[in-house]
Amino acid sequence: MKIAVEGCMHGDLDNVYATLLHLQEVEKVKIDLLICCGDFQAVRNEKDLKSLNVPSKYRTMNSFWKYYSGEKVAPFPTIFIGGNHEASNYLWELYYGGWAAPQIFFLGFAGVVKFGNVRIGGLSGIYKSNHYYTGHYEKLPYNEQDIRSIYHVREYDVHKLMQVQEPIDIFLSHDWPLGITDYGNSQALIRQKPFFEQEIQERTLGNPAAEDLMAKLKPSYWFSAHLHCKFSALVQHGENGPLTKFLALDKCLPGRKFLQVFDIESEPGPYDLQYDEEWLAITKKFNPIFPRTRAQPNYSDAKLNVEECRRFVKDKLQTRGGKPFEFVRTAPCHNSSQSAANNLQSENCRNPQTEDLLELLGLQYRL
Repeated sequence: MKIAVEGCMHGDLDNVYATLLHLQEVEKVKIDLLICCGDFQAVRNEKDLKSLNVPSKYRTMNSFWKYYSGEKVAPFPTIFIGGNHEASNYLWELYYGGWAAPQIFFLGFAGVVKFGNVRIGGLSGIYKSNHYYTGHYEKLPYNEQDIRSIYHVREYDVHKLMQVQEPIDIFLSHDWPLGITDYGNSQALIRQKPFFEQEIQERTLGNPAAEDLMAKLKPSYWFSAHLHCKFSALVQHGENGPLTKFLALDKCLPGRKFLQVFDIESEPGPYDLQYDEEWLAITKKFNPIFPRTRAQPNYSDAKLNVEECRRFVKDKLQTRGGKPFEFVRTAPCHNSSQSAANNLQSENCRNPQTEDLLELLGLQYRL
């Protein structure tokens, strides 16, 4: 399987897809999947721009809306996580993951899926210690504080990922795992980004939750973005343990190292995106304690037995199939007609994909 990895998208889908289509033509290869490591900016309309925490000069529609509206279709299956510059109101609708547009899948605030037989996990957002142990307390419409905290990583989502036992092939985080610079050429990084030196020395550059996840999950590949530079590292887990190949990439701009294509062993195609059975079981176990206040959740209150959850999920997927629920537009699109806009919601929307997934799992809607 040939997978393209992109750093920070910043809404520039047109240029990233055009670059890959050109690469396919010149190199005579076929790209099977595009992965984006955050700052995707799935902005559908002018209202979505209000939940985008960026300086005013960057608050622009860019090109995602064309794919949301159906004017264009992504030429490759695309999987992305969230960063710190997102249309957070839209991503919140798809907290558990789902199609943000046809062919474009959001992994959720935390999630694991399968593409073919390749298992891909991810954690959205960036780490801030003052919000890590709180619940997802933000409410729409977001105020000036909420628009910044909504994308801060929460312990609840990390705790769920820490329950994963089966091997992960690829893992995504927006900010880098803390300490990853110990495993690559940190001096070359400092020459490129001198202001990183103090953070590297003080061991504050990166996400400590992501560091814990890397140590637990030991994925074959880990991709990140956020710091707008390319950096590679090789992490060996234990003296003779497995290796994790780490790569961070830049944002989509001319002359920047924002894209990498690599091959991963897989079964023959064609490839479909599928729900992950183990991850859905973990979601079922912990959803009853989903935290919607500032209080830290009590994990001992998650009484469901994970093996029973696994059997429940297995039965459901055998009956229904494992493909995610179909994409549904839930908000008016930029340039869409007034009549279409009147039939669509734009605030506090319950996305049918989320409702259908929760119904499949027998879970209460808590968003």
